[in-house]
Amino acid sequence: CMCVFFPTPLNTLIQITVLAGLCKTRPTDLVFIVDSSRSVRPSEFEQVKVFLTNVINGLNVGPNATRVGVVNYASRVKNEVSMKTHRTKIALVKAVSKIEPLSTGTMTGSAIQFALNVAFSEAEGARAKSPDVSKVAIIVTDGRPQDNVKDVAQRARDAGIEIFSIGVGRVDMTTLRQMASEPLDDHVDYVESYSVIEKLTKKFQEAFCVSDLCATGDHDCQQVCISTPGSYKCACKDGFTLNNDGRTCSAPCGNAAIDAVFVIDGSKSVRPENFELVKKWINQIIDKLEVSEKNAHVGLVQYSSTVKTEFPLGQYNNKKALKEAVKKMDYMERGTMTGLALHHTADNVFNIAQGARPGVQKVAIVFTDGRSQDYIGDAAKKAKNLGLEMYAVGVGNALESELKQIASEPIGDHYFYTADFKAMSEIAKKLQINKCEDPCECDSLVKFQKKVEDALQALNKKYILYESMSKRIALLENKIV
Repeated sequence: CMCVFFPTPLNTLIQITVLAGLCKTRPTDLVFIVDSSRSVRPSEFEQVKVFLTNVINGLNVGPNATRVGVVNYASRVKNEVSMKTHRTKIALVKAVSKIEPLSTGTMTGSAIQFALNVAFSEAEGARAKSPDVSKVAIIVTDGRPQDNVKDVAQRARDAGIEIFSIGVGRVDMTTLRQMASEPLDDHVDYVESYSVIEKLTKKFQEAFCVSDLCATGDHDCQQVCISTPGSYKCACKDGFTLNNDGRTCSAPCGNAAIDAVFVIDGSKSVRPENFELVKKWINQIIDKLEVSEKNAHVGLVQYSSTVKTEFPLGQYNNKKALKEAVKKMDYMERGTMTGLALHHTADNVFNIAQGARPGVQKVAIVFTDGRSQDYIGDAAKKAKNLGLEMYAVGVGNALESELKQIASEPIGDHYFYTADFKAMSEIAKKLQINKCEDPCECDSLVKFQKKVEDALQALNKKYILYESMSKRIALLENKIV
């Protein structure tokens, strides 16, 4: 009675919430810092203005919602739109449409300093520093600055301004990274030309979106989710207690035991940097388990052209030791023999001699990023026939048909695919391993399973003894005759 729920990817959820009207933008002071140097042709500058307009149209604009300013720069800096001047979308969009390129040099550092000193000042309509109001700057540039940006960008970030940097064409990528806030993956964007800058519109609409996370299901509460402004908190049903993690709930009678094994693709197509993401993903799921001698035991298998048990079930009985062992796993970097790994898992890993416990729910979570180089059908069928509950997670070039072959019934609940390794963390946030609705009921079920297994073993021993005695009697009868 284990349940694993795989989520809709986060960006899809946000797009759905925007369409459903569940999304609103939190109070934000937003300043666009736009490069209009001579390298930006007039037609390209028009495309930048279309981008600004589209982002603005996705915001809740108003004195108590989002206030918007626009700084235009080249060799000099011009405050085109002040936050105190235009308080409606219509007025903002009209003001943006009238901005003209300055068509001289590229003084990006001066523009950031101007934004810090002027555009984000209370005199120009910005609000006083508060945890309830975000300060955001979006810089759009297509060249190498003619002044220093590193120090002034650091001062802006230290002042509480979150900086996104967008580079176009032959932009200097080092400069983009020096300006942007951490994490850089979320705050640095590059497009090949101004003609495709509009494709970033959706990203920034999502970045400013604050949805009802309970309503969208984008939370990790085990039982009850309570909405708060821009966030949520977890609670439990009557009779259950909220655990120290603030997410999961427990009942007085405790949790049922489970043997869970991760079967991880370590082939060369995964690549070292993504393999590190996979290890973090495993540890995110481990964080959700009640790891102890009596409850959850975890094993780890890695495969490529060969298969290796990194550690067996029950070797580590606390989360800290278990997660450290996962971090130390070395990347194999060869082929993709998924069928061989499934055979090994069924035959060797879920084996009493290797730490598997009788009468305990057994689960395998298989991760792969590509097509198997061997046949998986027989191995997957064998694992399921042995009573293993199989979950399949695919990334990148993984085949949906193979994932479905691996997954237990109902298939829709037992496999998940995403194109991007970075989305795996979202899977882990939603992956709930719940033994039963009622842990007491689950304990009773496990005890019953154990009794049945013990009875079957006793009957089997009696049958073997009876068969042995029958053979001995037959031999004696032959001697007498």
